[in-house]
Parts: sequence; C-alpha cells; structure tokens
Amino acid sequence: MSDKFDKIKRSKIMARVKSKDTKPEIIVRKLLFGMGYRYSLHRENLPGKPDIVLPKYGYIIFVHGCFWHGCPTCKHAKIRPVNNSNYWNKKLDRNKERDKKNKKELKSLNWKVLIIWECETKKNNTNRLKNKIRKYLNKDM
Repeated sequence: MSDKFDKIKRSKIMARVKSKDTKPEIIVRKLLFGMGYRYSLHRENLPGKPDIVLPKYGYIIFVHGCFWHGCPTCKHAKIRPVNNSNYWNKKLDRNKERDKKNKKELKSLNWKVLIIWECETKKNNTNRLKNKIRKYLNKDM
C-alpha cells in the first residue's frame, strides 16, 4: 500500500509531530497534578530527557507514542510504513533500542522508570491510568 499523501504533504505532517508537550504527556501531567504529585519536566541532565521526573519518589515517567516507541499491545506499533521501509524500520528500531539503553542507565542511577503508552491516555482509560500511577508511585512508600 502506498502513502495516501504526496511527499510534500507527508513532510508537512511529519514536521508537525512534537517530541515534548504532546497531548498524551499533558494528559498525564494534569492527572498527576490533580492527584497531588509535583514534578519537573524534561530534565536534560538525565538519560533520555525524561518527560516527567518525580524526585521525591525517585520516579521517572516516559509518555511514549505507540507508533514511535513500539507499544507492545497497540495496533499502531505494528504498522510500519511501506514507502522507504528501510529508513523507517531502522528509525523505529533505533528508538526502541535507545529507550532500552536510557531505561537501563536511569536504573543504574537508582531511578525507577514508569512507561505510560499513548493508548493508555485515551478518555475511557482515565481511571485505569490513575490506578496504574498510584500503584507504581505508592508501592515504595
């Protein structure tokens, strides 16, 4: 199946993809704040520039896009572009390897890492997401 957009339109679409302050990330931040947690954002002194850092709890939260980071349960992670497939396969595989490396480095620095997937931030998952966050952040208290 070929791309339904021409190269110029596809380029414009891809240029609009943000790496921080994404909708799923903002949903998680609002949820955390509403639950009483305080955090810092995008700390450049930590591996992977984590989306959310909760120093008081020793937790790092990454909010990963399902397509870009390879969600293990989501259909969006299984779809790989057909056009220019060598480029895309390498890029997406590198993302997953970089995520593993960053997680390992953070754990070696005594941070606990929580991954929240984009698909977990959908409207009908709010209570499930709150419970996941509570479970992880409160288990060490």
